[in-house]
Amino acid sequence: MACAFRRSIACQLSKVLDLPPESLIKSISAVPVSKKQEGADFQLSVDSLLEDNSGRSRPDSQAKADRLAEKLKCGSVVSEISTGPGTVCFKINRELLTKAVLHQVMEDGSEYGLKSELFSGLPQRRIVVDFSSPNVAKKFHVGHLRSTLIGNFIANLKEALGHKVTRINYLGDWGLQFGLLGAGFQLFGYEEKLQSNPLQHLFEVYVQVNKEAEEDKNIAQLAHDFFRQLELGDVQALSLWQRFRDLSVTEYVRIYKRLGIYFDEYSGESFYREKAQAILQLLERRGLLQKTAKGSAVVDLSGNGDPSAACTVMRADGTSLYVTRDIAAALDRMDKYNFDAMIYVTDKGQQKHFQQVFQILKIMGCDWAERCQHVPFGIVQGMRTRRGDVTFLEDVLNEIQTRMLQNMASIKTTKALECPEETAEKLGLAALIIQDFRGLLLSDYQFCWDRVFQSRGDTGVFLQYTHARLHSLEETFGCGYLNDFNTTCLQEPQSVSILQHLLRFDEVLYRSSQDLQPKHIVRYLLTLSHLAAAAHRKLQIKDSPPDVAGARLHLFKAVRSVLANGMKLLGITPVCKM
Repeated sequence: MACAFRRSIACQLSKVLDLPPESLIKSISAVPVSKKQEGADFQLSVDSLLEDNSGRSRPDSQAKADRLAEKLKCGSVVSEISTGPGTVCFKINRELLTKAVLHQVMEDGSEYGLKSELFSGLPQRRIVVDFSSPNVAKKFHVGHLRSTLIGNFIANLKEALGHKVTRINYLGDWGLQFGLLGAGFQLFGYEEKLQSNPLQHLFEVYVQVNKEAEEDKNIAQLAHDFFRQLELGDVQALSLWQRFRDLSVTEYVRIYKRLGIYFDEYSGESFYREKAQAILQLLERRGLLQKTAKGSAVVDLSGNGDPSAACTVMRADGTSLYVTRDIAAALDRMDKYNFDAMIYVTDKGQQKHFQQVFQILKIMGCDWAERCQHVPFGIVQGMRTRRGDVTFLEDVLNEIQTRMLQNMASIKTTKALECPEETAEKLGLAALIIQDFRGLLLSDYQFCWDRVFQSRGDTGVFLQYTHARLHSLEETFGCGYLNDFNTTCLQEPQSVSILQHLLRFDEVLYRSSQDLQPKHIVRYLLTLSHLAAAAHRKLQIKDSPPDVAGARLHLFKAVRSVLANGMKLLGITPVCKM
């Protein structure tokens, strides 16, 4: 397995370099698979050992690599030592490589790659992940989809690494928009429509009252008055708001179930309306609250009175703002969970907001504000259904399922399925997630319907197809060949390429754990699927001698296992038939 090989190489290097093996482990990396020729399995970048205090590489790194390679010897583990540009390269004994990798994949199962020494000494931490956060009383818009998918991935990865993760859905269930909605429903709402199709009716009311408020100042004032009543705890206003919230959460839970996503806690801005007032009082007592000429209140983030660095925390009428409620929520979560890290997943438009929240927490004396992190992401463009411009998530999910069913029906190789709608939904979600996760999260990207449904190329459907195809091999041949196997039967270039790629899985997981970017895992899985497709064309199981067939089946089973592990981390449910 990768960590045992790294340890063996590190132990040999430590004797020559007079450094402890532990300090060398992370400098030894698996070599990416080459399509042109079979290369080494691991490499040590000499630059990483020869950096001077300025952080620049010394010009003699190549000469150092050559001299270091001359001092090292091959043995039972390393069969060949060579050098590359500034690197020392190590080739593992092929039979040992085959036996160790396949054994480790099967033994570790869903934990393969996670038991690596790259994660050794990793403290078990309490982590809060705040994600999704749709706005109550509105249909789930696709604008919240990225937060939902990314937050779920981060929570999955942290849990896989053994951390205690709390998933929080912090609903947008408070604020001036509820003044508009409350006043709007009193003017334009219908009880029967609210009961039959709640979120659609509330959406229609919200659109209408916004339009009327722009033209009629009296309606705008009614909205302000309604929100003021909410802040003051008016029973009638709160009762109507609570209905809106309950109906919304019921709808959201149903959609999250379709996505395969759950939350440990549903909270929202409303939970902190009273605590937000306590925050304002605390800021005032500490002399941090400054009143403006218009009657609102700000906190000076510059420390020198710079008005451009002031953050408004209270309106002129005394009501709280989003930032005030976020501060109250952070304090409450620290008190409740005593977290080691709290991760907020929202679009990049909120970067300044979270900078202000974290800065105010620091000004208030909360040293744990350093443990708070904002993971920003870019905007998706072009995700519209054929029916119109306003795109709701359920419409997108329904359209993906319908189109995927049509595609499946048109393909001759499609298997007879007990529940084709469920398979179509899983395929569609895989396509959606892979298209979303392929690039840097911070980048905007253009959603492409045609690309979503492609079964070939770097798509989610291709991943699912590969998994289903490999599962079919196990079903067809598993009974006869999945016993002991001869490792010498896996020396073909296609087999070695797969084994070398399997070696890299722990590094990919480690890299994603460091920068919270799913693209590393996506690229790894797509490469693994392409390697498996190439091997499947060349390495036949049917009509092969039993020991050869068994060895190849073990190899394909290992690929399917790692493929499934990676897909699940991304939030994809692997399908076994399609």
